[in-house]
Amino acid sequence: MRPDTPADPTDHIAEAERLLRTAAQYPEDAEQLLLHAAAHLELAGDRPQATALYDRLLSGEDLDDPALIRALKAANLWEYGHEAEARAIIEGIRTTAPRSPGAWVIAAESLESHDELPTAHAVFTEGVELLLTQGEEVPYDCTSLLLGRHRVRRLLALPHDVWDILADDAHSSSSPITLDELHDPKRLWSLGSSDPAELTAEIARLRAELGTYRTALSRPFPVAVLHWPATELTELLAAYPSLTSEYPSHEEHLATIESSLRELAASGTENLGIVTATVPSYEAFAASEGTSPDDASLLPQYATTLAARGRAVAWPPSGVCWCGSGVAYGECHGAPEVDA
Repeated sequence: MRPDTPADPTDHIAEAERLLRTAAQYPEDAEQLLLHAAAHLELAGDRPQATALYDRLLSGEDLDDPALIRALKAANLWEYGHEAEARAIIEGIRTTAPRSPGAWVIAAESLESHDELPTAHAVFTEGVELLLTQGEEVPYDCTSLLLGRHRVRRLLALPHDVWDILADDAHSSSSPITLDELHDPKRLWSLGSSDPAELTAEIARLRAELGTYRTALSRPFPVAVLHWPATELTELLAAYPSLTSEYPSHEEHLATIESSLRELAASGTENLGIVTATVPSYEAFAASEGTSPDDASLLPQYATTLAARGRAVAWPPSGVCWCGSGVAYGECHGAPEVDA
């Protein structure tokens, strides 16, 4: 959430001075220019001067985001020994409850970086509950709040809750790597390690994941059929009884999946797949589409969206059956007598 700065090597002091001169020439853009200058001063190690710049900003009027500036000041103060003042500023942000996602993120990340994980979790949660509404689309500038909260909860070994599910959905639209894997504490610790072997191993994992992602993007878009596991289908029909006409029974649902895929294959359709549905994910999708989950016409759209997010598993499988029975496909739904 900090202002972007050029990659090193950069003469950060010279860049900060240039931005200060530019801010004097263009006072209407001074807030963003001075924030960038402060970020360069922090990168140069001149944290007292960065604090002075934040104070200069906060003494002005008509600021676009004063809460963000206060949070940046707190994070900077903590980095050079002014912990008590930083904590006081963060508590002030929590008390005033600003509508600024960036302020909540910077405050929580500052606590997280100093191993104040329970408090960081509380700050992330307060920001999420203030700025987001369950069932509504997540604004782009609030995504970091959800993802940061998910990361801290993984570090605290807390179970998933409704906000974590929303974070998973927001993340999965742009990456095939799950948040649970991305925020695996072992991975986070290895990234912060000074051990060259650990860093090398993590870089190798990241390269492998990038290769997998590129391969997935290069495949033709799969034609995917929606699969509801038994427990999920039971929950779905209990919540939305009108969908019973689509799914008379779980056994019939499974048989329909197999027969539909065989018909598609017989017609020459290639790259077939199956996507596994969950009720929370489906409800979130329905909310994003502005409709009710009991609308049966939404089901194929949901399947297509899951496939687009890389959730499709190839059909027919080469090993165990896709239905989750644990039995070999050829002895389960792949057996000739199952053909509907």
